[in-house]
Amino acid sequence: MHNTVKITDKVYWIGANDRRTHLFENMWPLPYGISYNSYLIVDDKIALVDTLEQGSSDDYLVKIEELIGKERSIDYLIINHMEPDHSGAMKAIVERYPDIKIVGNLKTFKIIEFYYGYKEKWHQVEDGSQIDLGYHKLKFVMTPWVHWPETMMTYDETEKMLFSGDAFGSFGSLDGGIFDDEIEFEDYYEEEMRRYYSNIVGQYSNMVQKAYKKLDGVDIKYICSTHGPVWRSDVNKVISLYDRWSKYESEKGVVIIYGSMYGNTAKLADFIARKLAENGIKKIRVYDASKTHLSYLINEIWRYKGVVLGSCAYNSGMLPTMEQLTRTLEHMGVKNHLLGIFGSYSWNGGGVKSLHKFYEKIQWDLVSDPVDTKGIPGNEEFDRCETIAREMAEKLKDN
Repeated sequence: MHNTVKITDKVYWIGANDRRTHLFENMWPLPYGISYNSYLIVDDKIALVDTLEQGSSDDYLVKIEELIGKERSIDYLIINHMEPDHSGAMKAIVERYPDIKIVGNLKTFKIIEFYYGYKEKWHQVEDGSQIDLGYHKLKFVMTPWVHWPETMMTYDETEKMLFSGDAFGSFGSLDGGIFDDEIEFEDYYEEEMRRYYSNIVGQYSNMVQKAYKKLDGVDIKYICSTHGPVWRSDVNKVISLYDRWSKYESEKGVVIIYGSMYGNTAKLADFIARKLAENGIKKIRVYDASKTHLSYLINEIWRYKGVVLGSCAYNSGMLPTMEQLTRTLEHMGVKNHLLGIFGSYSWNGGGVKSLHKFYEKIQWDLVSDPVDTKGIPGNEEFDRCETIAREMAEKLKDN
């Protein structure tokens, strides 16, 4: 028997774990791997909800045959999201089940056309459309830009099960535990879920909130995402996390991120961290942007209300790693943070000046005047950095 998991009497998880890929989308580190979740509903008619990344499971078709037999066909392939990590096995499925109907919305088919074609197999649905499988009644909810233009969700009205696509997803493979009540969520899943949200979905937080309004009042007993655990014991937990993150609500803590070539900016970062602690802030994280991957920095910014950024000067601008961070934050439109700015230079400035331009664009709440140090910081510069820490701590306590 291959590794399939019964969710309810007629619904199965037939996903796969990927622990070999180093970078998700060739960008985001996967220290704990990732799961690709596909679901099979075996009823009077059979529906396959999303597929897997091509090559992630060599026994995918075998799993399906074990559940439905070699004689039965799949009636519907539901594509909630066309990204290749979920539609990569579409060609193999269509070749094995040539009478299958591919279910999606108009934007889904515009993408399918360029990848595969299959026009004669399209079964278009719109917001509120339904498909009757027999016992299961499926309803489709359009959730565009969560996080591609065609994304949608499938809601099983019979078992109150939401097949949510990438929404409520997470980095991290499923190491034996498939369901939320089989894992220690706080160990690393919550951290990896927030890193997934902040980097993959976070830019579209306003669209996440629009999707929430569509789901308001819907009775949900299961959440079946395309990555991460299946939620059955406490769906409100993951719903509340995504709701809070998409509202840019954060913890009362501070992340300090700096770029330093010769150690002067790093000294100021450590000094600010110490003064924050002296002012009663316990949740403090300090990162060297040249050593820590961008995705972890964004994750921490999503977590903490206070952000202190420092950079030495580099060719009349910021150190490139800090420039990448600030450009990404601008592009994502991250909101609702307190900001402190500091840095250093030797012969010509530019780091702090560039950070101030970032502030003018992103419009966070600047807690104190920036500190720009020439050479090795002295008492005056340390005093001004202490002001940043003190003002940051006071504002955090007031929020």
